[in-house]
Amino acid sequence: MTPLQELIVRFQELVAQVPEFFQPFIVMLAGAIPFVEGELGAMVGIVGGLNPVVAAVAAAAGNFLSVALVMAFTGRARTAVVDRTRVKATVGGPATSDVHAVDGFAEPAPAQPMSKGRQRVITWLNRFGVPGASILGPFAIPTQFTAAVLVASGSPRRWVLLWQAVAIVLWTTVTTVTISLALTHVVGV
Repeated sequence: MTPLQELIVRFQELVAQVPEFFQPFIVMLAGAIPFVEGELGAMVGIVGGLNPVVAAVAAAAGNFLSVALVMAFTGRARTAVVDRTRVKATVGGPATSDVHAVDGFAEPAPAQPMSKGRQRVITWLNRFGVPGASILGPFAIPTQFTAAVLVASGSPRRWVLLWQAVAIVLWTTVTTVTISLALTHVVGV
């Protein structure tokens, strides 16, 4: 037995000590963590011995729920900021250099420079729209952050949520199939 096979078998023995009912919930929690997401969450579940379909569904569900929560908070924060800025602009608030007009209303200028990942997502949003930015977003930043950037930029929440769901299902499925085939045909576990 190779060291990799031995490591996987020991990990499966460790996972087997957890009741079967709770194993998908652990994978779901793993999928909710940024940078782990559905892809790595499903991988952990599969390597741990879960059925690949159960692992993929649990990880994708956890990732989707966390994205939905982030979007709800981001959407409310954006609405509050935009409404507050509109009131200041119409009442005759200060016309300082830290406020600029976008789409007919004033928005505060960003306090700090954007990260490279956020810049990529904004570029993809401008070039490919919400569908392209959602599907390509995981290459730059986690889906939770991608969703927050898209909602904060003014994209419709339902549209972002739909395309984030498509991206989560797509990438979790690709990862699940790849890791299942690799474990079966390459590692031999």
